[in-house]
Formats: sequence, C-alpha cells, structure tokens
Amino acid sequence: MAHQQQFVAQQQPAEVGTVMTQAQSPGTWSTGMFECCSDMGTCCCALFCFPCMQCQTASDFGWCFCMPVLDSFCCVVSCILRGNIRERHGIPGSRCDDCCKILMCYPCVWCQMSRELKIRKN
Repeated sequence: MAHQQQFVAQQQPAEVGTVMTQAQSPGTWSTGMFECCSDMGTCCCALFCFPCMQCQTASDFGWCFCMPVLDSFCCVVSCILRGNIRERHGIPGSRCDDCCKILMCYPCVWCQMSRELKIRKN
C-alpha cells in the first residue's frame, strides 16, 4: 500500500500596524514655522547639512534638486517654492508674506516647507 501525506495550509495571523498621520485639509500649514522639533529627522538634517535638506525638499516638490543652490545670491528660489507649495495645497498667503518670513527666519521656513511636503505626501 502506498502511503499518502496530507498537507494542511493554515494562514498565520498577519501583524497589524497602525500608522498615525496628520490629515491636513487645504487652507492651513500642517505645522507652524517655529515647530522645527515636531519632526526631528528634518530638524537634524537641517542642523547638520542644511543644503542637503534644501535639495531634498526641492526634489520632493518636483523641482530639480539643485535649485536651492541658486538661493546663495538671493532668496528668490525660496520665495517661489514657498508660494508654489501654498498654491498647490490651497494655503492662503501672499508672495510678500512668503518673502518676509524667509528674510525673518530662513532655516525655519525651509524646515516648515520640508515638513509640509512630507505630511502631504502620505
């Protein structure tokens, strides 16, 4: 007599993880300009290699990653990028307001733009 083997396949329970994201509606920035510590990854990247964070932010927006290099001479690239992020996500403001904030605290504005793109990407 031939010996028959039976195989029984049982599905193992899958690991369930919860991802918390901040749902953001159009009309507001997800984080404030001075909330740099709300995203420690961005904060540390900006602290240790600010140009790298700028290039990553430009790339995340869909621009050529080297566009922020042009900001060395004036803040025009930063003003345009901030305005474009606002327009894409329906955040109120003006180009004049964008430029004033950039002149007030350049690194804080870049960190805010980076956080915004990260949050809205999810």
